[in-house]
Amino acid sequence: MTASPAGAPSRPDSARASGSAVPRHVAIIMDGNGRWAKARGLPRAAGHKAGAEAARKVLRAAGEAGVECLTLYAFSSENWRRPQTEINDLMGLLRLYIGSELNTLHREGIRLKILGDHKAFKPDVARMIDEAVARTAANRRMTLAVALNYGARAELVKATQDLARRAAAGEVAAEAIDEAMVDAALDTADLPPLDLMIRTSGEHRLSNFLLWQAAYAELLFVDTYWPDFDGDALRAALDAFAGRERRYGGL
Repeated sequence: MTASPAGAPSRPDSARASGSAVPRHVAIIMDGNGRWAKARGLPRAAGHKAGAEAARKVLRAAGEAGVECLTLYAFSSENWRRPQTEINDLMGLLRLYIGSELNTLHREGIRLKILGDHKAFKPDVARMIDEAVARTAANRRMTLAVALNYGARAELVKATQDLARRAAAGEVAAEAIDEAMVDAALDTADLPPLDLMIRTSGEHRLSNFLLWQAAYAELLFVDTYWPDFDGDALRAALDAFAGRERRYGGL
């Protein structure tokens, strides 16, 4: 392990090498379901259903490539502003996905982790999520992290409040708070450092997703709508990552 520049996350040498490196942690902003459906004259719900199938394909491809953690931005804290019918469709799809995929996740050694506050969902959905997380907790082959009712600014506020409470209680000196302590207070504390963030649909912004974690991540924006992003598309993204030289602020 080589030392990282100040402020940069530590990485094994193999994760820095260009041309052959597989990112340990890939995050995806799954964008474009609605536009995919509109282009085909279909309801938005059809786009979300196709997007769930894309997630299944990408998860499989990520596992085959050796990615340790795949994080998917499924429902942001801002998504509550969408029409209630669409929110209901998304909740129904989440129920369906957990019900149909949980056995497969567990059988394949994939741990499910949730980022954000899923307790804001309807009790039956929150309960299904809790049961799925508990059932897969001991799995170690790969982690699927799903951001639900997640917002990076809210995550940072919560982490700051937690550290402020600890400082007020005398558990830690305020001047001793450093980046490692902030990392440990985030929802992603037990995940590998973020290496690659992908956004589909041609948009070029992070949309309040993993803002702290993305500080040294490689960013890749693709024009493909999420329902059309499959295993081949992920492999192309991993190839693009492997061809980049990561300097972490160095020469």
